[in-house]
Amino acid sequence: MPEENAKPNEKKADDGKEKKRKLLGIEPVETQHEMALDGKTLKYTARAGVIPLTDALGETEAEIYFTAYELDGVEDRATRPLTFAFNGGPGSASIWLHMGALGPKRVRMEREGWMPAPPFRYEDNPETWLDQTDLVFIDPVGTGFSRAAKDELDQKFWGFQGDLESVGEFIRLYLTRYQRWASPLFMAGESYGTTRAAGLAARLVDRGIAFNGIFLISTVLDFGAIRFGHGNDLPFQLFVPTYTATAWYHGALEEDLQQRALGDLMAEVTAWSEGELTLALMQGDRLTDEERRSIAGQLARYTGLDVDYVLGTGLRIEIFRFCKELLRSERRSVGRLDSRFKGVEALAVTERPEFDPSMLAITPPYTATFNDYVRSSLGVETDLTYETLSTKVNENWEWE
Repeated sequence: MPEENAKPNEKKADDGKEKKRKLLGIEPVETQHEMALDGKTLKYTARAGVIPLTDALGETEAEIYFTAYELDGVEDRATRPLTFAFNGGPGSASIWLHMGALGPKRVRMEREGWMPAPPFRYEDNPETWLDQTDLVFIDPVGTGFSRAAKDELDQKFWGFQGDLESVGEFIRLYLTRYQRWASPLFMAGESYGTTRAAGLAARLVDRGIAFNGIFLISTVLDFGAIRFGHGNDLPFQLFVPTYTATAWYHGALEEDLQQRALGDLMAEVTAWSEGELTLALMQGDRLTDEERRSIAGQLARYTGLDVDYVLGTGLRIEIFRFCKELLRSERRSVGRLDSRFKGVEALAVTERPEFDPSMLAITPPYTATFNDYVRSSLGVETDLTYETLSTKVNENWEWE
């Protein structure tokens, strides 16, 4: 019966039902593997599955999916380091660190990182950390195969404190179930994952879990450093060296700057943006027209943009505007995640890019490859969608 034709009491009864979800619901599966690394053969055990999080009555509130790797042949596991790794978002699964950086397998991309033609493949990762540490890749609730048991429980996990509580409880349970309390412990977080790692370090030390070290990748501990807005000039000066490197890569700088070694040029721009530019931004309307035009000229020179455009921004170039403006005359944009990538823009007049070409280039190969790998090599059987980057989680996150 269509919703609009339902009787009032029937509709009310239906609304009152608990909205339970299909969960992965499997014990972790263990498989044996090996790979060649630096002339040696690494034999290791992969473990993939979920650990349930329960309430005080033992009812499952959520499942957290993980993929772990342990080196075989270790006589004393207490001497073997263990690293918990996760990406950020919020709303990102750990697939990017897992299949792009730290894990024993990686997605096969073109040499420069461009997306290859499908079908996509994975290969042994010569840069894996597995020769140095066992690895556990964690997908927070709402990402990967991790799910809350009911719709109404989502918000319990989608916030700063709820995230720390759930990921922290997962770490405690993992150490308990796999007898790793005595191992040297590390965390590796990326982007918002660095915020999570810092919070977890403080939270877990009070529960007897102390970390030997934390790896902060694409660090964001002060969100004022990346949030462009009125009254916050910090990102407007911090991002300038990145703009310079991007313009240099695309050949958009003046000839004398293009001939410079990038490292030397970056050092010069960093010193200028942290000094002269920062002071100018702090002066605001007290700058004379001559001073403002002088700063705008140098900023335009270092970013490859037109001086009148820079003046129009009030000397404050926002990241998405830069991504659109740098190659506007070519009807191209540059990527935000990786500014080497160029996108094709349907319109040359919009203020911001229509999409991020660098994100678009990695999503299909990583998603397809992981779905193949987890089923064909790790033995996980499920019809659940693997959420690589959940906009639902991100848009509903409680920024406490």
